[in-house]
Amino acid sequence: MKFIKVKSYAKINISLNVIAKLSSSFHKIESLVTFINLHDSMYIKPIKNKNHKIHFNGKFSKNIIKDNTVKNLLNILDKKNFLNGKKFEIKITKNIPQKSGMGGGSMNAASVLKYLLKKNFLKIDKNRIKKIANLIGKDVILGLELKNTILSSNGNLTKTKKKLGFYVLVIKPNFGCSTKFIYSKVRSFSKPKYNKPRISLLSRINIVNSNNDLEKIAFKKYPTLKNLKLFLLKIKSTIFVRMTGSGSCIVAYFLSKKAAENAAQVFKGKFKNYWCIVSKTI
Repeated sequence: MKFIKVKSYAKINISLNVIAKLSSSFHKIESLVTFINLHDSMYIKPIKNKNHKIHFNGKFSKNIIKDNTVKNLLNILDKKNFLNGKKFEIKITKNIPQKSGMGGGSMNAASVLKYLLKKNFLKIDKNRIKKIANLIGKDVILGLELKNTILSSNGNLTKTKKKLGFYVLVIKPNFGCSTKFIYSKVRSFSKPKYNKPRISLLSRINIVNSNNDLEKIAFKKYPTLKNLKLFLLKIKSTIFVRMTGSGSCIVAYFLSKKAAENAAQVFKGKFKNYWCIVSKTI
């Protein structure tokens, strides 16, 4: 059987509010989430073998741990015998930087889960799908449907076909942020704003006036991130700039592709050794 190509898109947190700390090491959050046209390329096919085969390649494949999200997903499905003994070979070209706040690993697991469901290799109800996704990572569930999403602090997802129409310049310095470390430093919490989700939360004015509660912590640990945000804010035509997730990617938002490309040229002139890409919200 031939490989099937699957695109695993990068997730962007337009906003992120930390509401409370749970009894576990996790936190209750709410967020406005979108996706951009940056993706890892995945090639999947069933194989006659005793074990699954998972290969990583590409610019950002270095040092991916053995117990990665895709392997963990397949192990869970095997233990529950949901795949009826079927095994798969998966080749993943990593175009999304690690430790960037764009959920590359989580979106890989979500994309494999979607493939298995679509091709009827996996037949389980929505509740089990959600439980399995949460076992891999709290943001895996976000990648099961590529729509702009309002994540409420109670865990509910409100999806909308509304297009945001932003062009973005995504930049990453030569270091990543540890999600575990950033969240461990959270000492103050925001009041819930998204528990009564409405489409107006994704209006341009609300998005611009939103924030990411984790920026303060990340900027204190890595002053470079704050300097990058301030630099991007000074570029002509920038609407707003915000860190995604727990970092380390900083995203500048624009209304046209030309404005984003001009900003990229300005940025590269100053920061030649940092990764950056111009993309668009899906």
